[in-house]
Amino acid sequence: MKKVLIVGAGGVGKVVAHKCAQATDVFSEVLLASRTKEKCDAIAQEVEAMRGTKIRTFALDADNVAETTALLKAEKPDLLLNVALPYQDLPLMDACLAAGIDYMDTANYEPPEYPKFEYKWQWAYRERFEKAGIMALLGSGFDPGVTNVFCAYAQKHLFDEIHTVDIVDVNAGNHGLPFATNFNPEINIREITQEGRYWEEGEFKAISPMSVKCDYDFPGGIGSQPLYLLYHEELESLALNLKGLKRIRFWMGFSENYLNHLKVLENVGMTSHEPVKFEGKEISPVAFLRSVLPDPASLAERYTGKICIGCDITGIKDGQVKRVFIHSLMDHEETFRDTRSQAISFSTGVPATVGAIMMATEKWKRAGVHNIEECDPDPFLETMPKYGIPWEVQELDPSGAIA
Repeated sequence: MKKVLIVGAGGVGKVVAHKCAQATDVFSEVLLASRTKEKCDAIAQEVEAMRGTKIRTFALDADNVAETTALLKAEKPDLLLNVALPYQDLPLMDACLAAGIDYMDTANYEPPEYPKFEYKWQWAYRERFEKAGIMALLGSGFDPGVTNVFCAYAQKHLFDEIHTVDIVDVNAGNHGLPFATNFNPEINIREITQEGRYWEEGEFKAISPMSVKCDYDFPGGIGSQPLYLLYHEELESLALNLKGLKRIRFWMGFSENYLNHLKVLENVGMTSHEPVKFEGKEISPVAFLRSVLPDPASLAERYTGKICIGCDITGIKDGQVKRVFIHSLMDHEETFRDTRSQAISFSTGVPATVGAIMMATEKWKRAGVHNIEECDPDPFLETMPKYGIPWEVQELDPSGAIA
């Protein structure tokens, strides 16, 4: 039995707390820490009321390496599960190195001062984690995370060569508000207002933000949805780890209403992260915007509809061209009944818990820094449905792949 420290008490942190508490055969003790202890306490009360499991809570500044190291050394968890902000990945990794504790996260590091997310900063820790004999698992959310595992599964079981991957992500639900983001507004807006990129024939190619669009027919009654080509971090590691790959892209769905609101905010400078002076103080417009938009966790109770995330993959099997769609469907109302959370938070929190279970049970145990697709996909995909996310492989006509 293992002890896990969860860092982060937002929407995803709440799901992780519920699911780690559910895994009583793996975790004997669950700890939850965040800058705002009151948030941790509210989650702990909810988990105890719904699942009968007590969670101990702590106030923690995740930017403060010494403070986190002291907590790790005092509590001696087997694993630090990071679902805080991406800006905090590196200080938390530093603390894990100092205390000799395994580390995992759901999103790669981003410098706070500019929207540039890539793995180079965390990959630079490889030798240090190897020498310390501890493991860092990167990107155990859904995308990145489960999408990487789907690709690893396809490479292991379904294809002799993978040629193209199109990762598609749509939220076809409705929260009834004029405008809100489904996860941290600052991170969400930074993602979709930056330059788009995709990998093809050995190099990344850039496009203007939101300039390439397609329509994709989703299963589960969702139907045809407009998708836009974005850059997403899993492309960087998958381009290295999939054999024979010729092209990989990431697509996300947005409604016209969402894009119209975003355009207005962009036009008046509210999506900028460059500091401006306001009443004698410097503030970031997008950080201020985050403070006035609805908390994504508050959307859960009002959400209806489904989300679908998956990998549309083409390649060769036994000399024949083949195409599959490996995907998961989640229902907002079902995830709310399970964890009082909307499906976007659920889709990240469950895979984070499953990744933690893989490490805690030593099904995945490798010193160093590893992206999730480097690990065996089978035990992960066997475990994930037990915690609320089913998955399916759908055979498709190769001629219908996204052009």
